[in-house]
Amino acid sequence: MKFPVRWQIAILLCLITMINYLDRQAFAVAGPVLVDLFALSNTEYGLIGSAFLFAYGIGQLIVGPVVDRFGTKRSFHFAVIAWSLVGILHAVGRGFMSFFLLRAMLGITEAMNLPAAIKAVAEWFPQAERSMAVGIVTAGIGLGAIIAPPLLIWLIVSFGWQWAFIVPGVSGLVWLLIWHKYYESPEKHAGISATERNLILADRPLATEGSSSEPAVVEPWYGFIHFFEYREVWGLLLSRVASDGAFYFFVAWLPLYLSQERGFDLQALAFSVAIPFVAADAGSLFGGWLGTRLIRSGWSVNAARKVIIWVAALLVPCALLAALADSAPVAIRLICLAMFAIQMKASSHFTLPADLFPARDVATIWGLFGAAGSLGGALFVVAVGWITEHYSYLPVFAAVGVMHIVSAVIIMVMIPEIKQLKQ
Repeated sequence: MKFPVRWQIAILLCLITMINYLDRQAFAVAGPVLVDLFALSNTEYGLIGSAFLFAYGIGQLIVGPVVDRFGTKRSFHFAVIAWSLVGILHAVGRGFMSFFLLRAMLGITEAMNLPAAIKAVAEWFPQAERSMAVGIVTAGIGLGAIIAPPLLIWLIVSFGWQWAFIVPGVSGLVWLLIWHKYYESPEKHAGISATERNLILADRPLATEGSSSEPAVVEPWYGFIHFFEYREVWGLLLSRVASDGAFYFFVAWLPLYLSQERGFDLQALAFSVAIPFVAADAGSLFGGWLGTRLIRSGWSVNAARKVIIWVAALLVPCALLAALADSAPVAIRLICLAMFAIQMKASSHFTLPADLFPARDVATIWGLFGAAGSLGGALFVVAVGWITEHYSYLPVFAAVGVMHIVSAVIIMVMIPEIKQLKQ
């Protein structure tokens, strides 16, 4: 039996998300080398990390309407070329200011990935399957983070730190060739069966709404302002501000934490940093599978999403125990559990824009949603630099432990029922 095209699309989106995170992780993996080579302080390192996140957040405000206007296919063309070239340019970085500017440029150019990917999910998948599809897409985050430490450290040791930036950049350009040849909207894709096309289109309010290949008629770039009339939009944004710092801490700081606090050398980091992201991927896939299973078993979308969000949020506080653990292996196991829970929650949390709004608006809403998360993450990454330079990592892990509980409370209060708000 032919593998359904929509799941092939999900895998393709997972791959580019993986490459996106390879680019993003390169600086963190090379961090112990770059900190020594260019004499960077923890505060400077935190500022470089925050430059990416602030720019990423600003970029998501801009790119959501762009994706809705020009469509998923063309948006990925521009974005992948731009971020791949900027990633390669990191190889000529020579200190704090150059890396600060390059990370900011990478943040702006990478911002289009998830809004475009989630828009594609909204257009290619019926609602019951979206959490599984989003789980596959966001599993690319974990895959990139899993592959990054062993691959990039091998490149650093074998060829020099510059190649940790060059190889991911080239990989993005190779993926783009496949994307250009294969991707079309469900209405136009030559390889889709009539049965699959009907399954996808039957779940839409309008069958032609929000085609991923064709530009949509949209409002001016500032047209997103009217979405702030919805309390649910505020719930989406505040829930991301409250929670994203936890994941971005592990993305940006885990190699340096293990190096500074647990005494890991570069070779030990190669696999130790990857292990928590294996757990994160498992959380993405399990959360996505569970959401789909619950809805198909008769649960409402509202109940399925919120149960998963709460169960996962209540597991994240084990991160605090990681900071208190006497041995590094125990600490890594507890970090793994926290990362599993964070991404399990994300499989439902990240699906909410597509659950609440029609496909034509998803990229714009996701742009706001992602920008809020990047803002929260950027502020926390800066704070981590200052806190660890003046105190220790313990307050940081304590904050990580409560962030997702606060996020879950915001979702319960601000989004009382998960249903389509705008037709």
